[in-house]
Amino acid sequence: MQTQAPGYTEEEQLILAAQRNPEKFQPLYEKYYAAILRFVYQRTVSKEDAQDITQQVFLQAMINLPKYEHRGFPFSSWLYRIAINELNQIFRKNEKQRGVNLEEKHLKDVIEEMDYSTATADERILLEVITTLPEDDFTLIEMRFFEKRAFKEIAEILQSNEAAVKMRLYRILEKLKPELQKRLNN
Repeated sequence: MQTQAPGYTEEEQLILAAQRNPEKFQPLYEKYYAAILRFVYQRTVSKEDAQDITQQVFLQAMINLPKYEHRGFPFSSWLYRIAINELNQIFRKNEKQRGVNLEEKHLKDVIEEMDYSTATADERILLEVITTLPEDDFTLIEMRFFEKRAFKEIAEILQSNEAAVKMRLYRILEKLKPELQKRLNN
């Protein structure tokens, strides 16, 4: 049984062990694989593509682990940042249209934040409008409303500050309103 060094969380212990010996990366991989796969899959067309990209994310994480510095955020924030970079690189390289695999039940939160009544707004139409957003805007909406991430963590993942992330999110929502209204009227 391993004892925990004083002052370090269990996650920090796993990271330190893996930084010293890459063979100890497995527990981090096992802990975060499902969440990163889900995140990637929501942006890809097929499960196989998502699995390949997720493997690439963890390969990059393992290669760059010696450079990782704990900044008060979960290790997963760093992994999500790598995943976003990998996805953006693949979309640019292959010029593929991204896939969107969202659960419509989460759209109610977006509708509420936009001050639309659920009766007025059609979730299917909102999903269509959201999928037309640029990748960065889509990612922000997804992290906030579908993954329920705090603004502070989103800011860390996106390497921004909390106020800028909030402002950007509310601007995106304001941009969505006229498009949603236009489609509802048709």
